[in-house]
Amino acid sequence: MKIVFLGSGKFGIDCIEAIAESNNQIKLVVTSPPNPAGRGQKQKPTPVAQWAKQNNIKTIETDNVNTPEMIKSLASFEPDLVVVIAFGQKISNDLIAIPPKGAINVHASLLPKYRGAAPINFPVINGDTQTGVTIITLAEKMDAGKMLARAKTDIAPDEDAGQLHDRLAKIAAPLLLETIDKIAAGTAEYIEQDHSKATLAPKLKKSDGILDFTDSAIAIERKIRGLWPWPKATAAYTSKKTGKTINVAIAKAKVVETTSNLAPGTLDENLNIVCGTDALEILQIKPAGRQLQSFKDFLNGQHCQPDDLFKKIEL
Repeated sequence: MKIVFLGSGKFGIDCIEAIAESNNQIKLVVTSPPNPAGRGQKQKPTPVAQWAKQNNIKTIETDNVNTPEMIKSLASFEPDLVVVIAFGQKISNDLIAIPPKGAINVHASLLPKYRGAAPINFPVINGDTQTGVTIITLAEKMDAGKMLARAKTDIAPDEDAGQLHDRLAKIAAPLLLETIDKIAAGTAEYIEQDHSKATLAPKLKKSDGILDFTDSAIAIERKIRGLWPWPKATAAYTSKKTGKTINVAIAKAKVVETTSNLAPGTLDENLNIVCGTDALEILQIKPAGRQLQSFKDFLNGQHCQPDDLFKKIEL
């Protein structure tokens, strides 16, 4: 089939590579414009734009795919199917109506759970043991289209959102090809979601990463994994000896039992952070403006000692 691919984020790379290597034809890639990135804030093309350039595939960069000009341009490629993955723009009915086989989306959750922009993060944050990918048709309401295929996977106890992202992207690729083949053959089944069971996974902000150590250690540990590598779980560390405070991002930790009656956020005699319930042994940490490092290196560098404090960042 002739396919127009709409995508921007890294999550779609495995899928677009699989399509390119199949007997289908990618006629056009549509992606968002470059964004400023890094310390120099240089304009950086999206991962999908970079892939398309490397593979000599016609690409259009736009911040609004639904303009009359864009609709006319996409229609001129006469696609049989539109595939949308991690695109970040709402798709109009006029665009959906272009291909005779419709438009489909790969969503990184087991719909109807976790509709929205952060479906990979919230299962980890909420302590789910399983997640997956769902291939759906595009619909007027976000992530509410009919389901064509699903694939499930267990979430490892120590898996963070970045690791899960990469695994789900690989799981999605063969599932998408199988679905495209069924659509082409006319054998695809379109199943309505149970909308009464829908839950939301809204777009994350940096402020969502601010840790509150009055929460339980298990809740904080899940949040740390669910927010790595972005927006990161953050706290302010204050040395009792010097009074100096620096902001840090915690990348990895594990829950440990404690009998301490110290205030939440305090380092105990084992240099674990006391929480509302139990404590956290920090394994990896990133001080602001510094590289990710082991907690041992951080302790040595900051000359940490019991009664030092990790507290909630004040905005």
